Parts: sequence; structure tokens; C-alpha cells
Amino acid sequence: MALTDLTLAECRAYRPELAAPSDLDDFWARTLSADEPGRAAYEPVDTGLTQIRTFSVTIAGYAREPVHGWLHLPTHAAAPLPCVVEYLGYGRGRGLPHEKLFWAAAGFAHLIMDTRGQGWSASSGVTADPHPYPAGTVPGFLTRGITDPDSFYYRRLITDAVRFAQAAQEHPAVDGDRVVVTGISQGGGLALAVAALLPSVAAVMPDVPFLCDFRRGAQVAGRGPYGEIVEYLKLHRDRTSQVFHTLSYFDAAVLAPRATAPALFSIAMMDQTCPPSTCFAGYHRYGGDKELRVYEFNDHEGGGGGHQLEQLAWLHKTLGAKTP
Repeated sequence: MALTDLTLAECRAYRPELAAPSDLDDFWARTLSADEPGRAAYEPVDTGLTQIRTFSVTIAGYAREPVHGWLHLPTHAAAPLPCVVEYLGYGRGRGLPHEKLFWAAAGFAHLIMDTRGQGWSASSGVTADPHPYPAGTVPGFLTRGITDPDSFYYRRLITDAVRFAQAAQEHPAVDGDRVVVTGISQGGGLALAVAALLPSVAAVMPDVPFLCDFRRGAQVAGRGPYGEIVEYLKLHRDRTSQVFHTLSYFDAAVLAPRATAPALFSIAMMDQTCPPSTCFAGYHRYGGDKELRVYEFNDHEGGGGGHQLEQLAWLHKTLGAKTP
């Protein structure tokens, strides 16, 4: 493994001019106002654990379609809790209810969103994505509906992510003023998009974020989903402008200047899936106060468990007090 992108000094200087569509704000206002947030359902789940209560979640996402998730709450918490809303990496579903317990063990409410069409564990309930793609795709999710912003897969996924953050803000066990969004890779890009579209979130923690600076990602990524754009355009040589116009509505680095919540980013300099220059594009363009942790010798795993401890310390500082 070696550097396959810009050096750290070059990344710190990399500030691309990314054009926003003239109707970007109108597009997202229209998308998010098309359906009012629906009522969320929370069903208790017996995991056999004694210190954390878990609920199977169903929230109305894009077009009020059901999106699943898990909610974890510390068993003995009395006061409304700060909440970490987590979005998942590419190809990941919510998994099994006992797999992600760090934030609840640290005293936070923890709401995990399943990823429509990407879930892998049938036993835990998979969120469907019941939409056709008449313009064709290549294997994966990144080219589904890519010729039209209205039909693009990530229009639905980002809307789902906004609805989960809104549901967290409304939950009676949660302090609605202390809802944080986070995720790794695809989840990091979704967290950035939510911070831009829902300014009431308290903080955002994007790790090695995907969905940033799509054209450069397609040009330099050594592996992973950015390559789906390349494969699609190999087949549809006449659609390059159309494809990148669609992607500009969903580029987290294009949306990032609209975000104002405090942010903690992580970037890995040997990341061949989300090249560091693309992540730096999102970081440099971010509109709020921000901090950065760089992992010089890591690939797409980023800072791993060590970075999670960085996040915990940063949240205690940013939210003003430790959790009860």
C-alpha cells in the first residue's frame, strides 16, 4: 500500500471549484417538502443484554416508504439523552441488534439507519428500494437513475437520512437540541449532506467520507464505488455531462458550504476507496467550525477504534457536558 493520490501538503492546499446547480436549494426544498415526516414506530427487541434497551425502528423515508433501523438506549438513563444518528457504509445494512453498542455504552441514545436496497441480513429486516431505473445501470448503487436528479438513488437515500435525524429530534428519550449525525464512508457523505439540509443538528462527524468531489473520485480512486461511474461512462460515452450534472445535486462537497454545525472529520491518506483529496474537498468547503484528524498510513479503515475515542472526547467538549 502506498500513496495513490496527492500528498498531505497538496491535499491541504486542494480547494476545487465545484459548481452548484442553479436550482440546488429549490431541488432539495422540493424534495424534502414533498412528504411530511411520518410517525416513527419503535418495537422493543429482546437482545438478552441488560444494560442497553434496543428497539426495532421503522421510519417513513422518501415518499413515506418504510426504512428500518435500530435504536439503542442505556437502560438506566433518566434525563433526555444526546443522540448519535449513524449512517452506514456502502453495501451495509443495519445488521444484528447487538453489533453496534459503543455509543449507548457511552451514555448516548444511538439511532442506526438501514440503507435502502443495501441491507445484507434478512433476519434483521431489509429496507427495500422499489424503484425502476429505465436508463440502465452497472452493478452497484451509484448509477441507479443517474441520468436524472429526480430519479437518482441518492435522492431517496439522503431523504431517508434527513428523516432519521428528524425522528431522533422528536423522540421523547432524546434531547432534540443535541442530535449528532455521523458515519463512515457512504455514511460520512450522508452525514455531511444531512448537516447541510437540516441545520438544526448539533454536530456532524464524517469519517473518510464518500460522495465528495465525484469527478475526481472517478478519476483517481483505485477501487470501490467511484469506479461505477467510470464503468457506466465506458458504456454511455455520450452521457458524461448529464451524469456529472446529476451528481452535482448530491455531492456532499457541493452541499458542505450550507452546513453550520461543528464538525469533526477524519481522512486517511492511503485511502484508495475515497481518495483523500476528495475528502479534503468536503472538509475545506465545509461551512461551520471544523476539526480534522488525519491518519497518514491508513487505507479506507481510517482511524478505527482509536478515532472513535477521539469522537467521544470531541462530543463531550462540543455538547458542553458529559452524558448522564
